[in-house]
Amino acid sequence: MPEATLVDMPAPARLAGEAPIGVLALQGDFREHADVLRALGAEVVLVRRPEELALVGGLVIPGGESSVMDKLARMFGLFEPLSDAVAAGLPVYGTCAGLIMLADTVLDGITGQQSIGGLDIVVRRNAFGSQAASFETELDVSGLAGGPMHAAFIRAPVVETVGPAATALARLADGRCVAVEQGSLLGTSFHPEITGDYRFHEYFLRRVAAAAFRR
Repeated sequence: MPEATLVDMPAPARLAGEAPIGVLALQGDFREHADVLRALGAEVVLVRRPEELALVGGLVIPGGESSVMDKLARMFGLFEPLSDAVAAGLPVYGTCAGLIMLADTVLDGITGQQSIGGLDIVVRRNAFGSQAASFETELDVSGLAGGPMHAAFIRAPVVETVGPAATALARLADGRCVAVEQGSLLGTSFHPEITGDYRFHEYFLRRVAAAAFRR
Protein backbone atom coordinates (compact mmCIF):
# COMPACT_ATOMS: atom_id res chain seq x y z
CA MET A 1 0.00 0.00 0.00
CA PRO A 2 1.55 3.39 -0.97
CA GLU A 3 2.43 5.85 1.75
CA ALA A 4 -0.19 8.55 2.39
CA THR A 5 0.66 11.95 1.00
CA LEU A 6 0.36 15.42 2.48
CA VAL A 7 -3.04 15.94 0.91
CA ASP A 8 -4.88 12.67 1.68
CA MET A 9 -4.17 12.21 5.37
CA PRO A 10 -6.97 13.22 7.79
CA ALA A 11 -6.82 16.44 9.78
CA PRO A 12 -4.85 16.15 13.03
CA ALA A 13 -6.92 15.50 16.11
CA ARG A 14 -5.91 15.49 19.75
CA LEU A 15 -6.55 12.10 21.33
CA ALA A 16 -7.02 11.33 25.02
CA GLY A 17 -3.68 10.34 26.48
CA GLU A 18 -1.73 11.51 23.45
CA ALA A 19 1.79 12.61 24.30
CA PRO A 20 2.67 16.32 23.92
CA ILE A 21 4.80 17.73 21.12
CA GLY A 22 8.28 18.88 22.02
CA VAL A 23 10.11 21.88 20.63
CA LEU A 24 13.88 21.86 21.07
CA ALA A 25 14.42 25.10 23.01
CA LEU A 26 18.20 25.41 23.21
CA GLN A 27 18.50 28.23 20.66
CA GLY A 28 16.67 29.72 17.68
CA ASP A 29 13.03 30.54 16.98
CA PHE A 30 11.52 27.82 19.17
CA ARG A 31 8.84 30.16 20.56
CA GLU A 32 7.34 30.71 17.10
CA HIS A 33 7.04 26.96 16.53
CA ALA A 34 5.50 26.47 19.96
CA ASP A 35 2.91 29.16 19.21
CA VAL A 36 1.97 27.51 15.89
CA LEU A 37 1.62 24.07 17.46
CA ARG A 38 -0.54 25.42 20.29
CA ALA A 39 -2.72 27.24 17.74
CA LEU A 40 -3.25 23.87 16.04
CA GLY A 41 -4.40 22.32 19.32
CA ALA A 42 -1.23 20.55 20.44
CA GLU A 43 0.12 20.47 23.97
CA VAL A 44 3.71 21.71 23.81
CA VAL A 45 6.77 20.93 25.95
CA LEU A 46 9.92 23.02 25.56
CA VAL A 47 12.77 20.51 25.49
CA ARG A 48 16.10 21.44 27.08
CA ARG A 49 16.90 18.29 29.07
CA PRO A 50 16.69 14.52 28.46
CA GLU A 51 13.83 14.14 30.94
CA GLU A 52 11.70 16.56 28.89
CA LEU A 53 12.53 14.73 25.67
CA ALA A 54 11.34 11.52 27.33
CA LEU A 55 7.82 12.99 27.63
CA VAL A 56 7.10 13.85 24.00
CA GLY A 57 5.58 11.94 21.10
CA GLY A 58 7.10 14.21 18.47
CA LEU A 59 9.73 16.93 18.29
CA VAL A 60 10.32 20.11 16.28
CA ILE A 61 13.89 21.35 15.86
CA PRO A 62 13.69 25.06 14.99
CA GLY A 63 15.72 27.37 12.83
CA GLY A 64 18.70 29.12 14.37
CA GLU A 65 22.41 28.32 14.32
CA SER A 66 23.06 24.62 13.84
CA SER A 67 26.59 24.69 15.22
CA VAL A 68 25.38 26.38 18.43
CA MET A 69 22.51 23.88 18.76
CA ASP A 70 25.01 21.04 18.38
CA LYS A 71 27.29 22.43 21.12
CA LEU A 72 24.40 23.14 23.50
CA ALA A 73 22.83 19.71 22.91
CA ARG A 74 26.09 18.09 23.95
CA MET A 75 26.51 20.49 26.88
CA PHE A 76 23.02 19.70 28.20
CA GLY A 77 23.41 15.94 27.70
CA LEU A 78 20.78 15.89 24.94
CA PHE A 79 22.81 14.85 21.92
CA GLU A 80 22.86 11.09 22.55
CA PRO A 81 19.21 10.93 23.73
CA LEU A 82 18.18 12.85 20.59
CA SER A 83 20.14 10.49 18.36
CA ASP A 84 18.67 7.47 20.13
CA ALA A 85 15.11 8.84 19.89
CA VAL A 86 15.44 9.51 16.15
CA ALA A 87 16.83 6.02 15.61
CA ALA A 88 13.91 4.59 17.60
CA GLY A 89 11.36 6.31 15.36
CA LEU A 90 10.45 9.54 17.17
CA PRO A 91 8.72 11.81 14.61
CA VAL A 92 10.86 14.93 14.16
CA TYR A 93 10.38 18.02 12.00
CA GLY A 94 13.44 20.21 11.42
CA THR A 95 13.34 23.67 9.85
CA CYS A 96 16.50 25.36 8.52
CA ALA A 97 19.05 24.61 11.27
CA GLY A 98 16.79 21.73 12.30
CA LEU A 99 17.14 20.25 8.82
CA ILE A 100 20.92 20.45 9.18
CA MET A 101 20.71 18.71 12.56
CA LEU A 102 18.78 15.82 10.97
CA ALA A 103 21.05 15.39 7.93
CA ASP A 104 23.34 12.40 7.76
CA THR A 105 26.02 14.55 6.07
CA VAL A 106 26.67 18.29 6.52
CA LEU A 107 28.84 20.35 4.17
CA ASP A 108 30.51 23.60 5.26
CA GLY A 109 30.01 22.88 8.95
CA ILE A 110 32.37 24.41 11.48
CA THR A 111 35.26 22.33 12.82
CA GLY A 112 33.94 19.53 15.04
CA GLN A 113 30.27 20.12 14.18
CA GLN A 114 28.08 17.03 14.48
CA SER A 115 24.57 16.24 13.34
CA ILE A 116 22.01 13.92 14.89
CA GLY A 117 21.38 12.28 11.52
CA GLY A 118 18.44 10.22 10.37
CA LEU A 119 17.71 11.83 6.99
CA ASP A 120 19.56 10.20 4.08
CA ILE A 121 20.64 13.54 2.64
CA VAL A 122 23.68 15.77 2.17
CA VAL A 123 22.98 19.35 3.31
CA ARG A 124 25.05 22.47 2.72
CA ARG A 125 24.96 25.14 5.44
CA ASN A 126 24.32 28.78 4.47
CA ALA A 127 23.90 27.71 0.84
CA PHE A 128 22.48 31.08 -0.20
CA GLY A 129 25.00 33.30 1.55
CA SER A 130 24.67 35.79 4.39
CA GLN A 131 21.60 37.19 6.14
CA ALA A 132 21.44 39.88 3.47
CA ALA A 133 20.83 37.16 0.84
CA SER A 134 17.65 35.95 2.57
CA PHE A 135 14.63 35.79 0.26
CA GLU A 136 11.01 34.69 -0.10
CA THR A 137 9.40 32.76 -2.94
CA GLU A 138 6.34 30.74 -3.91
CA LEU A 139 7.05 27.03 -3.65
CA ASP A 140 5.18 24.07 -5.12
CA VAL A 141 5.17 21.18 -2.65
CA SER A 142 4.52 17.64 -3.85
CA GLY A 143 1.08 16.47 -2.69
CA LEU A 144 0.30 19.65 -0.74
CA ALA A 145 -3.28 20.84 -1.19
CA GLY A 146 -4.14 24.54 -1.28
CA GLY A 147 -1.72 25.81 -3.90
CA PRO A 148 1.88 27.03 -3.63
CA MET A 149 3.40 27.76 -0.24
CA HIS A 150 4.94 31.17 0.44
CA ALA A 151 8.37 30.22 1.76
CA ALA A 152 10.93 32.35 3.62
CA PHE A 153 14.63 31.42 3.38
CA ILE A 154 16.92 32.97 6.02
CA ARG A 155 20.61 31.96 5.83
CA ALA A 156 19.12 28.71 4.66
CA PRO A 157 20.69 25.36 3.89
CA VAL A 158 20.00 23.42 0.71
CA VAL A 159 19.81 19.67 0.18
CA GLU A 160 22.66 18.88 -2.20
CA THR A 161 21.91 15.15 -2.44
CA VAL A 162 18.75 13.18 -1.69
CA GLY A 163 19.70 9.60 -0.88
CA PRO A 164 17.57 6.59 -1.84
CA ALA A 165 15.92 6.38 1.58
CA ALA A 166 14.64 10.00 1.48
CA THR A 167 12.04 11.70 -0.73
CA ALA A 168 12.20 15.26 -2.05
CA LEU A 169 8.99 17.21 -1.41
CA ALA A 170 9.90 20.61 -2.88
CA ARG A 171 12.50 22.16 -5.14
CA LEU A 172 13.35 25.70 -6.18
CA ALA A 173 13.03 26.72 -9.82
CA ASP A 174 16.70 25.87 -10.34
CA GLY A 175 16.12 22.31 -9.14
CA ARG A 176 17.69 22.56 -5.69
CA CYS A 177 15.84 20.53 -3.05
CA VAL A 178 14.47 22.44 -0.04
CA ALA A 179 12.04 19.97 1.61
CA VAL A 180 12.36 16.25 2.30
CA GLU A 181 10.80 13.42 4.25
CA GLN A 182 11.90 9.97 5.31
CA GLY A 183 9.75 7.74 7.47
CA SER A 184 8.86 9.74 10.58
CA LEU A 185 11.29 12.57 9.74
CA LEU A 186 10.44 15.79 7.91
CA GLY A 187 12.73 18.70 7.03
CA THR A 188 12.49 22.06 5.29
CA SER A 189 15.13 24.65 4.41
CA PHE A 190 12.56 27.40 4.89
CA HIS A 191 10.54 28.76 7.83
CA PRO A 192 6.77 28.09 7.66
CA GLU A 193 6.44 29.16 11.29
CA ILE A 194 6.93 32.82 10.29
CA THR A 195 4.80 33.10 7.14
CA GLY A 196 1.39 32.14 8.52
CA ASP A 197 1.06 28.96 6.44
CA TYR A 198 0.87 26.06 8.87
CA ARG A 199 0.33 23.17 6.45
CA PHE A 200 3.71 21.59 7.19
CA HIS A 201 3.01 21.74 10.93
CA GLU A 202 -0.41 20.16 10.32
CA TYR A 203 1.22 17.42 8.28
CA PHE A 204 3.74 16.82 11.04
CA LEU A 205 0.99 16.47 13.64
CA ARG A 206 -0.65 13.85 11.41
CA ARG A 207 2.69 12.02 11.31
CA VAL A 208 2.91 12.13 15.09
CA ALA A 209 -0.64 10.80 15.52
CA ALA A 210 -0.02 7.98 13.02
CA ALA A 211 3.28 6.99 14.64
CA ALA A 212 1.85 6.84 18.20
CA PHE A 213 5.47 6.80 19.36
CA ARG A 214 4.68 7.54 23.01
CA ARG A 215 1.09 7.14 24.13
